[in-house]
Amino acid sequence: MAEKIILLVEDDPDDVDLTTRALERNHILNEVVVARDGAEALDLLFGDGRFATETAGELPAVILLDLKLPKVDGLEVLRRIRAEERTRFLPVVILTSSDEERDMVQSYSLGANSFVRKPVDFAQFTEAVQQLGLYWLLLNEPPPGWRGRG
Repeated sequence: MAEKIILLVEDDPDDVDLTTRALERNHILNEVVVARDGAEALDLLFGDGRFATETAGELPAVILLDLKLPKVDGLEVLRRIRAEERTRFLPVVILTSSDEERDMVQSYSLGANSFVRKPVDFAQFTEAVQQLGLYWLLLNEPPPGWRGRG
């Protein structure tokens, strides 16, 4: 089975760095593919990008999706992921600094698997990333026959 890939959809370079450092600190050495905006994420999944076709390889094991993105916002990215048969069951974790209740409600209404607020403190963030990695990359079992897994 191929290594499980993490798709990180995040426009803030500091948050990309923070997330990758937190993953490394927790010995989560999976490949991280970064999309810097919602349009790039959609292209990776559906356009000409890395995960666009079945022959391009397996889908990411989990998507860490920010909500406040340029070009196409995170909620629209989530809507598109859930609308497509091939990506419908992809685990999507909203990883955002938003504290708006409506963002949480909309995320779950559109099919987010989890909603995590980014802690400001690095130690707290590292702990949150450890838990995400443990659950989504090691413990979670995708639906039988799902094409996202080798």
